[in-house]
Amino acid sequence: MTTGKTRDEIAEAYSSEPWWYDLRGFFILTFAYNSTIGTQMRFFGPNFGPDHLEVACGTGTLLEMVLNWRRRRKLPPVKVTGIDYAPSMLAGAKRRFAGNPQVEVQHADAAQLPFADNRFDTANIANSIHCFPTVDGALRDILRVLKPGGTLAANVLLYPSGFAPLRWAAQKINDWGIRKGILYSPFHVEELRAKVLAAGYEVASEFTSGNTWNVVLRKPL
Repeated sequence: MTTGKTRDEIAEAYSSEPWWYDLRGFFILTFAYNSTIGTQMRFFGPNFGPDHLEVACGTGTLLEMVLNWRRRRKLPPVKVTGIDYAPSMLAGAKRRFAGNPQVEVQHADAAQLPFADNRFDTANIANSIHCFPTVDGALRDILRVLKPGGTLAANVLLYPSGFAPLRWAAQKINDWGIRKGILYSPFHVEELRAKVLAAGYEVASEFTSGNTWNVVLRKPL
């Protein structure tokens, strides 16, 4: 059973050094999500329009890797706005992108975005929905700031499945994350599908790998 936490409690749970956050994130990705960096590059990398919103960007490590992935493939340059609610995470991202005029990082709540309606072409939520205290509110407000026809790519942490050793390891990490306050809850696919449809999105594409539901959502025209 999980207990709800406020956005400030979650921000406090993420008040670790950026290097520890990144190392911890690698193990969570590998053993809880049962995913890989390569899978994430190929999934999130194509979903960047000219004006892009990166939700819960953390220290910016994954965002920087995805942007480098795009650059190596000679994909069009983009303007990126990254947001996060945890000050320590934002501090790391601001240092990382200090010399990159195409990336702006700012403090914001995903459920109360400080942007105009129909502003962004695309948005990504990478490895973060599990820690949102208000998933429904975040989905609705991201929809609001997307342009009609704009897309949101997200990967969602599911309850552990698969072979017993991997399932056991994922459950242990999830239990620790809930105690620590960096995990609100994993999800079932149908539970999240109901939320995104209720928020007003269309499901453009989806696939499940490991303990992860990877989904691209579209704002109706």
